[in-house]
Amino acid sequence: MGTLRAAVIGVGYLGRFHAQKYAALDGVELVGVVDTDGERAATVGAELGVQAFADYRELLDCIDLASVVVPTSCHYAVTRDLLEAGCHVLVEKPFTETVAEADDLIRRARQQRVALQVGHLERFNPALLSLEGVLNNPMFLESHRLTSFRSRGTDVNVVLDLMIHDIDIILSMVPADVRSISAVGVPILSDEVDIANARLEFDNGCVANVTASRVSQHSLRKIRVFQSDAYISIDYQKHRIGVCRKGDEGFPVPGLPGIVLKEQQFEEGDSLLAEIRAFVEAVRSGSAPPVTGEDGKRALELALQISRQLARTTPA
Repeated sequence: MGTLRAAVIGVGYLGRFHAQKYAALDGVELVGVVDTDGERAATVGAELGVQAFADYRELLDCIDLASVVVPTSCHYAVTRDLLEAGCHVLVEKPFTETVAEADDLIRRARQQRVALQVGHLERFNPALLSLEGVLNNPMFLESHRLTSFRSRGTDVNVVLDLMIHDIDIILSMVPADVRSISAVGVPILSDEVDIANARLEFDNGCVANVTASRVSQHSLRKIRVFQSDAYISIDYQKHRIGVCRKGDEGFPVPGLPGIVLKEQQFEEGDSLLAEIRAFVEAVRSGSAPPVTGEDGKRALELALQISRQLARTTPA
């Protein structure tokens, strides 16, 4: 397979970064950027030296792969058209608005034999990637994802905007189905819920306590994992992990005899570039992408279940 021809559909805040990454990759030619805001498309196109379009359908016959970075309400229609044209697609999270839409896109990707990846960016955080071989049947997880308010993303609630990152990660860590959900949340600065907490109980006895807020003064992205042989703390923002367990290799933990702490600090890296590289590699090799449509669907399904629970408990 020679040079792959790429496009980015939607070049707002995040889509512009997608376009920059494709333009920097060897073996990939960014042939165009698309946005319904003609001025924005022209600006990004000029910045990267590529043609700008107002309608993605003009590009269907001349691209091999694309990132879909449009509002969530448009994910299904745009991705469907790209898949039907035989184009490989990386679609931002949340995957779609409904589970039925997700199922349909997964089916179309299979029929067309093209890659379909969902943009759960945190999967490519170097701290999280270092956990291979460390996780061992987690039984309690606690995550916090807090950020200040911004207008982008408020077309959906905080569960679909932010918490879905942690939902995806937790589902990838726990080899069991969710048995029960309890959730509470409140809208503060938007018409949607802006801060929420969910308690998830799994069939194997594991419990996850998940908090997300987009109305906090300070940003925080952490998850703590408790399992029979270790306590693991992951700081996504600082790219650092700490593992406490019994042993003699590591720093002794005050007040806990026989328990030592091992910490690792990772370079910041570029998670979006890693995500797009992985997508391109899946296209080239014909292998499954690291975050499949099925993964995106599972995270979406649970996020929607939490959202329905919030609708029942959130004050009017």
